[in-house]
Amino acid sequence: MGLPLEGLRILSLAHQYPGPYATLLLSDLGAEIVLVERPGAGDPARAFPGFHGALARGKRSVVLDLKVEQGRNLLLALVKKADVVLDGYRPGALDKLGVGPDALTRICPKLVYVSVSGYGLTGPYADRSGHDLTYQAEAGVLYEHVPPAAPPAAPSLALGDLVAGLLAAQAVLIGLFRRERDHDGSKWDVSMFDGLVSLLTAHVGPVLNQEGPPGFPYEPGYGVFRTRDDVHLALGVAHEDHFWRALCDIAGMEEDRGLVSSERFAEHTRLRSALERAIAKRPADEWEDLLKDHDVPFGRVRSLADLAESPHVIARELLMREPGGGVERVYVRQPLGVNGELPGPRTGVPSLGQHTVEVLTEAGIPADIIEAALDLQAAVQGSCSSHGGTDVSEVDDGLDRRNGGTATHRYPSRVLRPSRNLKR
Repeated sequence: MGLPLEGLRILSLAHQYPGPYATLLLSDLGAEIVLVERPGAGDPARAFPGFHGALARGKRSVVLDLKVEQGRNLLLALVKKADVVLDGYRPGALDKLGVGPDALTRICPKLVYVSVSGYGLTGPYADRSGHDLTYQAEAGVLYEHVPPAAPPAAPSLALGDLVAGLLAAQAVLIGLFRRERDHDGSKWDVSMFDGLVSLLTAHVGPVLNQEGPPGFPYEPGYGVFRTRDDVHLALGVAHEDHFWRALCDIAGMEEDRGLVSSERFAEHTRLRSALERAIAKRPADEWEDLLKDHDVPFGRVRSLADLAESPHVIARELLMREPGGGVERVYVRQPLGVNGELPGPRTGVPSLGQHTVEVLTEAGIPADIIEAALDLQAAVQGSCSSHGGTDVSEVDDGLDRRNGGTATHRYPSRVLRPSRNLKR
């Protein structure tokens, strides 16, 4: 059975984090992703190989100089063969070069064009520079740290980048559905800032409508606690009385088991302290058995390296291996299951411009035009990927290429099984 997005062609000019995350999800599900990168350094994320490699697997890389006419003409030829264009430049940047959304959708009326930017295509902040932390600050995500509270540390998870990636993937799929129904293309405006504000829906509403505190208030049994052997356990008693009663039974707090949610909030400090003392009396393994037996929501706080040994991660086949550069690299697959199948990465990480000649040839561009573009550096052919790929002699495109190479386009991923050598 084929992958659900097999046959879908996406041209991505979106670098760093949101665009690569969106195309990672779509690539694992079968879409063909061609990265259009700038000459020299390419995607700025390439400066961080581990980060870049985690996101760029399963894609092909083309290098075009969009500042020269020949490079732009090659891009237009690729767009004519694409279903989707993903744009991660600042608003208006590609318009100045004549290859923005209006120009491309005029040439290809059925094109789905998705723009991903920090503050969106309109508004007073549209031209403002930024990164994830600054978008989180402006969107109110850091509201608990407004003075007089102390400044927070920078969050470890780039929520703005990730929510924009998810929304970009959503925009692609909705755009394709709309094209199938209405027989025309569409232009989408994905903003990291807007996505973050949307995540705060249940926080902003109560505050602006004067209907209570933001979000969902935490009970004393909802938090992270230290066990006797210095393991952290998260307890998830949110508002359900039956979970609270079960927790009290195993924590030796029988006198408090009859308290309802409102009463627990009223005595939050005392109850939290009592739980901290109780949890500290037993080791983590003992607590896990008790909590599981009494159906109390809990989770062990794990390191990233611990995930490779997690029985649930293993059972869900979330980690997969792909060969590259003579070694096997570990990747996280996209998280959707499809008819019992768990699609994951199909190829490794492309080197910069590894597939330039291959992709231009597939687009029907004559060999002499490609050679002229290479001579003028309007297009750049890279070398075979350090993360694996086939030799150029394996690609029958009728061209005598001096550099370059290609990765095989599809092969099955292997599920990662527990391995001590993966621990850090």
